[in-house]
Amino acid sequence: MSALPVAVARGSVNGQAQPSIPAGEHLTLRPFRYADAEVLVRAYADPAIQRWHRRSMTHDEALEWVRGRAHARWAEETGAEWAVVDRADRIVGRVGLPVLHLREGLSEVGYWVLPEGRGRGVAGRALTAMTDWLFALGVHRVELMHSVHNEPSCRVAEKNGFELEGTRRSALLHPDGWHDMHLHARLAPD
Repeated sequence: MSALPVAVARGSVNGQAQPSIPAGEHLTLRPFRYADAEVLVRAYADPAIQRWHRRSMTHDEALEWVRGRAHARWAEETGAEWAVVDRADRIVGRVGLPVLHLREGLSEVGYWVLPEGRGRGVAGRALTAMTDWLFALGVHRVELMHSVHNEPSCRVAEKNGFELEGTRRSALLHPDGWHDMHLHARLAPD
C-alpha cells in the first residue's frame, strides 16, 4: 500500500473546498480522508449496511472510493460524501449525495449508520444537516430512495420531513433480487 496524504476534498461546489457541517448534539459531517479506509471496509462488511447498499470493499477499493467517489465527484460538482463523526472524530455513519445537479436545483441523498451509532438519531441529524446545507446552497428539491423493505430508513425519511411520493417498481437490484423503492422528497419551501 502506498503512502497517501491526509485528503481534504478540494474543489468546486461554488468554488469552495468541501466543508464540514455541524449536525447537532456532538455530530459533524466532514469530508472523508484516506485514513478512513478501514472504517469503510468495516462498514460495508456490516450485514445491515451491505443488505441495503449492495457492496463490500477491500482496503484498496476504499482508498479508491475516497479518491474517486468522495473527492473527485465534489470537484466535478456531481456529488459528494461525508463521514458522520462524533466529537472524538470517530465515524458513526455516512451521508452522501449520489446525485447533485446544482443548476437544476436537484439532489439525492443517501446514508448509513454503523452499529455503534444506531438508535441515537444519527441518520436523522445527518440527513437534516445535509438537507439544510443543500437548501442554503440553492437546491430546491432533495430526493431520498430506499427499498420498500427498509422500514427504519422510511421512518428516518418521514420523521425528517421527506414526504413519501410513490414507489418505483423493481427499481434497484439488491443481493436478494430486484426491490421496489420508495421515493421521498423534501422541497426548500417545506
